[in-house]
Amino acid sequence: MAWLPPFSSFTSLQLPPRLRPSRTFQMDPPPFSATLTPDGKIYARGAQDDKCIAMQYLEAIRNLKAKAFTPVRTLHFSYVPDEEIGGFDGSAKFVKSKEFEDLNVGFVLDEGQASTGDEFRVFYADRSPWELVIKATGAPGHGSRMYDNGAMENLMKSVEVITKFRESQFDVVKSGEAMNSEVISVNPVYLKAGIPSPTGFVMNVQPSEAEAGFDLRLPPTADPDLIRKRIAEEWAPARRNMTYKIIEKGPIRDYKGHPLMTLTNESNPWWSVFKQAIEAAGGKLSRPEILASTTDARFMRERGIPALGFSPMTNTPILLHDHNEFLKDTVYLRGIEVMNVPLESKNHIQSYFPVNCICCWNAVGQGFGCCPFVSPVFLCESSDLFSRVHMHIVRVRGLVVALLSHRFFFVRAQTCSPEFICILLEFV
Repeated sequence: MAWLPPFSSFTSLQLPPRLRPSRTFQMDPPPFSATLTPDGKIYARGAQDDKCIAMQYLEAIRNLKAKAFTPVRTLHFSYVPDEEIGGFDGSAKFVKSKEFEDLNVGFVLDEGQASTGDEFRVFYADRSPWELVIKATGAPGHGSRMYDNGAMENLMKSVEVITKFRESQFDVVKSGEAMNSEVISVNPVYLKAGIPSPTGFVMNVQPSEAEAGFDLRLPPTADPDLIRKRIAEEWAPARRNMTYKIIEKGPIRDYKGHPLMTLTNESNPWWSVFKQAIEAAGGKLSRPEILASTTDARFMRERGIPALGFSPMTNTPILLHDHNEFLKDTVYLRGIEVMNVPLESKNHIQSYFPVNCICCWNAVGQGFGCCPFVSPVFLCESSDLFSRVHMHIVRVRGLVVALLSHRFFFVRAQTCSPEFICILLEFV
């Protein structure tokens, strides 16, 4: 669904809420009944994760239309599938399509998580999930025998090594040096070994194979090559008759090899406007976080598109994928009011992030002047700055306008003379 402006050459905003059935977990009211209790709790599958945001966007649009608001940028609301199972047949394929390219997305506002306090949480990155399966082999034998390099013995040695690594990472969290999402988590999820029997397992036979599976989550600050090296040399070394398989469930670097992170400082105008908008709505943001799990935002960041995760829920227990998921009606309604402001504000930063950076060369060739639809602060004293940049020249209202590649943009410079200076930077 798209909300189109009357005219725009600027990048669009994408808001990809999920409408996910998923599995239902235990709920006292029927999970898809959207039960509202007398104390104002909305019980429903997706009340927090993530149908609430999908509906809040629609209500925010209704409010903005009622105010006769006209967007400067196109707003794309993409109700995408498969996020819960990795998004590989959903967003991962969509972002590689011509249809997505035609959307000309400049910024994505994705889902976040509830906050148990008064501050809204915001996420600038996700952890990358890996599935690790390690397998040990050894000679089978009678249960009464003791010998070296049995399959179970080798597997248990690896489990002990992995457990020590997990404890070292968890200790950093417990000491307050890092948040849970800022360390590498590794958790055992299954063990498989033994000789099945009609009543269970054969208890007097040592198996020739044993296997264990682990869920790994890597923050974007982690070096994936070092983790692969650790797995090969310490967790599942060949010298102990070990083999392993890693399934990397999505990207961990963008197309330039950079970590998948969106800047949350003043160098990112999207961040500045977002933060100001939340404050204007009477809210406050907590310290930006890395999401402990993962969302489709990683596929956008992989393409170099800035993306933030945000769900307008405060003073709410975190109940995504949990029993009796609910959201207070007052929190839901306030979230609609909060979303009005960033949707409106982000439409008005067109001077910072047009589709193509725009500068103007006047008709008599006397230097750069003001484009009719760009703020006058964006002037440049010399054309030499652009001599190495491929430009498309078009005439707009008597001016010759240079449209630069989308990978370049202007930033506002301090005024140090009666003339303004523009700086051309490559967007990385």
